[in-house]
Amino acid sequence: MEQSFMQSAMAMGAQSKKGFSRSIAVERKNLITVCRFSVKTLLEKYTAEPIDDSSEEFINFAAILEHILSHRFKGSGSWFDGQRSFWDFIRLACSKVPNNCISSIENMENINSSRAKGRAWLRVALMEKRLSEYIATALRDSRTTRRFYDEGAIMLREEATVLTGMLIGLGAIDFSFCLKGEALDGKSEAVIDYTPYLKFTQSYDYLSDDEDGQSVDSSNSDDSVEHPYIPLVTDEESWRNKCRKMEQRFKIINAQKGYLEELVRLRESQLKKVEMENKKLTAGLEELQLQSQKEKRELENIILELQEQLGSFPSPEPHISLTTDSQRMERKQNLKAWCTAEKDYTPSMLGLCGSLSSLPSCKSLPSLRSTECLVNISAEPSPALTPS
Repeated sequence: MEQSFMQSAMAMGAQSKKGFSRSIAVERKNLITVCRFSVKTLLEKYTAEPIDDSSEEFINFAAILEHILSHRFKGSGSWFDGQRSFWDFIRLACSKVPNNCISSIENMENINSSRAKGRAWLRVALMEKRLSEYIATALRDSRTTRRFYDEGAIMLREEATVLTGMLIGLGAIDFSFCLKGEALDGKSEAVIDYTPYLKFTQSYDYLSDDEDGQSVDSSNSDDSVEHPYIPLVTDEESWRNKCRKMEQRFKIINAQKGYLEELVRLRESQLKKVEMENKKLTAGLEELQLQSQKEKRELENIILELQEQLGSFPSPEPHISLTTDSQRMERKQNLKAWCTAEKDYTPSMLGLCGSLSSLPSCKSLPSLRSTECLVNISAEPSPALTPS
């Protein structure tokens, strides 16, 4: 009896584990599906005006993405860490992104809680058009991802790769947010409004029994889940159910096709805008080149005119200084010849002769006669005093 009780307890534990894995798989699939619808509505909403915090589509998208990044998050690590959020994971896993905004968000004065910083990062990443790049970089750091998320989380499954592919389309949208509003309040939790997606969910209830079995099998690889046996369709009701399921799958594929076509149209319009801007820039560059060549020619003409004006001025005569030097030499020679004439020197002539070495040392002032102090200027004029 004890053995049978143990077997029944083990069976109940296995069933509860399978049920828990099934609920996690349903949770993952629902969040990814709603995120896809939210991205689609954002692309439909966007026109030429940027999307801000007042947009209901963005508010719902931010709530969905916050739920995805918080899915199976491990929470606080210890009693002194406080309540953690997905920002603690993003802060570590995205630190290797070049030119990231992590440090700027950490230094914001009006944002204190971890949840508020995560919401600010989401808005900044959307304004930078790099949200997909951030999440893809975080997913490559598998060690940090497993440190912050429990088994079965979206960030540890293949759905995370699908998520990064969906978020690439948001790079075509211009966002503008204020990082000081009530939307960054970290006290209130994000709530998803499923009302705008009722038109999708009514025709997208595609989680059939066989697909549920496959999702549970993929989420828990250790447990072998047997696929339900599908009997041979014989009655009309079974045929109707099968047709309904096929119709639902067809609608899913058709919706995906419409989404991809819309994305292609959006890319084509962006390509046309880029081509037009490229043509404008090319025309502007050519105009600038022509203007620069014109200015260069004008500058060359001005330089030539200045050179011609400089060439028209008379050049300085080099013989002026030579004439002045020759005149000085001639005056010195005349003065020397006059001083060395065959006459007795007097004290009054010493200043004109310019040198005391030529005076006779034998003569003194008392021995000089009065007649020697006279100079016959009229009889023999000096060459230095003759007019030139």
